[in-house]
Amino acid sequence: MKWNTIHSAADLEAAKQASHQQPVLIFKHSTRCSISAAALSRLERHWDDDRAKGLVPYFLDLIAYRPISNQIAQDFGVWHESPQVLLIYRGECIYNASHFDIAFDDIIEHLPKISA
Repeated sequence: MKWNTIHSAADLEAAKQASHQQPVLIFKHSTRCSISAAALSRLERHWDDDRAKGLVPYFLDLIAYRPISNQIAQDFGVWHESPQVLLIYRGECIYNASHFDIAFDDIIEHLPKISA
């Protein structure tokens, strides 16, 4: 699994723009939280590029970049939680989960059906 990192508003905007070409996943991680570490580890262990079908993963350290985390909550209208994943497609959040509800199979289940 290869993470793209979000460190700035420009990185977040790039992720939003990328979501118009293919779905993107944003993982908001707290480096101070054992639940967040466990959810991240579980997602990385279960990640399967073939099943992800081009889903592009983005990673945000929300402790280091709290203003960006707040911007994500505002831009996508999703209450901030940590850890949290947001599935973004065409600039909109189409699925989100937090804590131990973060599961690769659930994310894949919510991928949009994209016709070629």
